[in-house]
Amino acid sequence: MPTARRTFYHSSNGDSWSLTVDSSGAVQVLHMPNVSSGGMPRGHEIGTFLSRERNTPQCQELVRLIRTLVEAEPDA
Repeated sequence: MPTARRTFYHSSNGDSWSLTVDSSGAVQVLHMPNVSSGGMPRGHEIGTFLSRERNTPQCQELVRLIRTLVEAEPDA
C-alpha cells in the first residue's frame, strides 16, 4: 500500500498514473484504470515503465516531471 503518491498524468478516458512510495521506501509507477474498465490498479518498476511505455503521453509526462526535478537543483 502506498504511503505517498503524486499523480503525474490523467488520460482522456479516466486512467491515471502516479509515482508512489511504499513503507519500505520503494518507488513505483501506479496505473489506476478508469472505473468503467473494471481493471485493477497495477504497479510498475520505474525502469520497466519507462522502457515499455516510452512513446506514450504518460511516459513523456513522467520524463518531464523528472526533468523539472533535475533542472530545479543546481549541481552540488
